[in-house]
Amino acid sequence: MHFLSFKRYALALSIFLVVFAAQAERIKDMATIAGQRGNQLIGYGLVVGLDGTGESNSLNPITGQSISNMLASLGVTVPVGQNVQMRNVATVMVTAELPALARPGQLLDVTVSSMGNTRSLKGGTLLMTPLRAANGQVYAQAQGSVVVPGAAVASAFARTTVNQLAAGRIPSGAFVEQGAPEADTGPVVELNFRRADFAQTRRAMEVMANLVGAQSVIPVDARNVLVRVPVNPTERMNVMADLLELEVPNVAEAAKVVINARTGSVVMNQAVQLAPFAVTHGNLTLKVQAINQVVQPAPGTFRGRPMVQRNDRVSIDAGPTGGLVKVEEGASLDQVVRALNLLGATPQDLMAILQAMKASGSLKAELEII
Repeated sequence: MHFLSFKRYALALSIFLVVFAAQAERIKDMATIAGQRGNQLIGYGLVVGLDGTGESNSLNPITGQSISNMLASLGVTVPVGQNVQMRNVATVMVTAELPALARPGQLLDVTVSSMGNTRSLKGGTLLMTPLRAANGQVYAQAQGSVVVPGAAVASAFARTTVNQLAAGRIPSGAFVEQGAPEADTGPVVELNFRRADFAQTRRAMEVMANLVGAQSVIPVDARNVLVRVPVNPTERMNVMADLLELEVPNVAEAAKVVINARTGSVVMNQAVQLAPFAVTHGNLTLKVQAINQVVQPAPGTFRGRPMVQRNDRVSIDAGPTGGLVKVEEGASLDQVVRALNLLGATPQDLMAILQAMKASGSLKAELEII
């Protein structure tokens, strides 16, 4: 019997540790290193080898001009004024992202998107396309077969397509020709946290101070922190690896409710609180309340004192139109939204009700409509 009680205690302790660990977040997930980011690349090219699904030169004259320029670079002269008609060619835009600290020879995935009236890029091959950054310099060259995850079936009177056929991907379709800017190897590293929160940043500083010392962690504001690290490459690598793996306990998020105006979906975090209130919708009255009940501990358990159990209750009165009903205590917002859905409230009604709750002070959270 004692063995079973010990097993229950060990199981409860393990669950507690798992939940506690889930409330911590690594610094590498919370912040980025200033200067170490990706760079967007873009290029203009041609896709050849299409099965008659290319562009019509009469509708897009850029295609014929691009083909003439490409042939001229290969030593093939096209007579002036000649209208080039090739239904197996399409003009495309090629995009990719140059990772931080990339070096020549590395491979990149590229996305190929049609510019004209191409019906499908399936089976096509992208010709050599230089990819440029915002400064106009070429950082990569792309070429290869375009992978289009879709299909199309057509008859004389109908056409059916699956997925988008005017865009595709080329896995490892580009070579890096020029390396990205090198990282700063100075004695100070700047960490940019994704969320500006004084409490969360302070906790992160306390954790980092245990590793590198309090004098080496310098706050800038609620989002940015400076950390002194060794200049020696080996020591710097070890310190940065340990620093980014540190786990920081999370602080409570600011109460927030997000409403999608198109779908009517409502998403809220656990910090949302409600004051006592009542809602009427048409001829229906919604009452939200909670009843606290004292539960005595069961015999033979480790919990030796009574606990308060909260029993939320949501009721719907389908009577005539009534006034506001005073409620002693509020319940969770998810129950309110669920009950409003049962009332048949539309997304517009739901937004109006939540906005009225916010204006009256019953909804203690930030309300955002997207």
